Amino acid sequence: MTRPYRVDIPQESLDDLAARLAATRFTRPLPGDGLGVPADRVRRLVEYWRDGYDWRLWERRINAHPQFLTEIDGLDVHFLHVRSPRPDALPLILTHGWPMSVAEFLPLIDRLSDAFHLVVPSVPGFGFSGVPREPGWNRHRIAAAWAELMRRLGYERYGVHGNDVGSLISIELGRLDPDHIAGVHVTQIFSLPSGDPAERARLGPDDLERLNVLERFMATRGAYLGLQSTQPLTLAHALSDSPAGQLAWNLQLFGDTVSDDYILTNASIYWLTDTGGSSAMTGYYGNKPPAEPSSFPLGLAGFGDDFFPSIRPFAERDHAAITHWNTYDKGGHHAAQEQPQVLADDLRAFFTAHH
Repeated sequence: MTRPYRVDIPQESLDDLAARLAATRFTRPLPGDGLGVPADRVRRLVEYWRDGYDWRLWERRINAHPQFLTEIDGLDVHFLHVRSPRPDALPLILTHGWPMSVAEFLPLIDRLSDAFHLVVPSVPGFGFSGVPREPGWNRHRIAAAWAELMRRLGYERYGVHGNDVGSLISIELGRLDPDHIAGVHVTQIFSLPSGDPAERARLGPDDLERLNVLERFMATRGAYLGLQSTQPLTLAHALSDSPAGQLAWNLQLFGDTVSDDYILTNASIYWLTDTGGSSAMTGYYGNKPPAEPSSFPLGLAGFGDDFFPSIRPFAERDHAAITHWNTYDKGGHHAAQEQPQVLADDLRAFFTAHH
C-alpha cells in the first residue's frame, strides 16, 4: 500500500523549462505603484532561474529524507516520513501552504526529528501528490486523507501543525479526528470579523491594528483569493503555459524575507508537476465554514510581519480550547523559512504540554 519514492525529474523536462525561460516575453511595466508583482523582479528571478538556480541540488535536499506514496481515497499521496530515534517520540504531521510545497518544512526536519516522528505530506494537487480527477478535494476531504495516512502509518496519537492553507487543513483535522490528536499548532487562525459592528467595537488597540493590517491586505493584495476560489481553471491555462507566469503568480505571497532559491524551488515544483491550477483549486475552492466552535487543544505561533495576522477575540469565538498563544516580533508568513528555530521551539513547548 505504501511505496518508496524519490523525486527524479527527467532531464528533458528541465531542458524544456530552460527553453521556455529563455523565450519569456516579459510584460512592460505599468505606471504607478501597488499594481502587482514588479516586472523587474520577475525578470531578475527568471534570469537566475535560467542561468544560476540548480534544481538538482534541491532535488537532492528533498531526497535526503525518506519519501513514500500511498493511495488514499483514490489519489496518490506523497509524503516525507522521518522517524525519530526516540521510541516515545510524538508523531507530528506538518502541512504546507500555498504557494509552497514540502520544501517549506525542510529547515524544521533536523530541528525536530529528535523529538518527533515527522510526516510531511504534499497536499493533493500540489507537487508530488496526485492531481484530483473529481470535485470535492477541499480542506475537509484532505483532512480525512491525513487522518487515514496517520492511521495507516500506525500512529494512534499524533500532533498536527500547519501554515497558511496548511493551518486550515490542520484545524479541520482537529475537528475530524479529535480522539487521536494530541493538539493542533498553527501559524494563523483564520477567524474573520462576523460583520457585527459591536464585535469590532470591543477590540483593543493592538487587535484593531491587526484587523487594519488584514483589511489592507485583502483590499490591496487579496484578489488571488477571489480568483482561486471561484475560477481556478481560468487561471490554470496561463500557469500551465508559462513558467514566468507561474513564478509571478507565486510571487504575490513571497517577499524578500525568503531566499531566491526557496522561491524558485517552489515555482519549479509547481511547473515540473503541472500543478499550478490544481493547487489553486484544492487550496481554496469548495470549502465551507464550520457551524460550531472547535474543542481540541489549539496553539498559535503568530509572527509579527505576517500579512494575515491572527486576532484573538475572533479566534476565541471560533475555538473553545486555545491553550497556547505566542506572538513574535520577528518573522512573517513563511516562519519555517524565516525563523525556523523560533518555530521549532514553539512547537516543542506546545506539544510538551500536550504529549
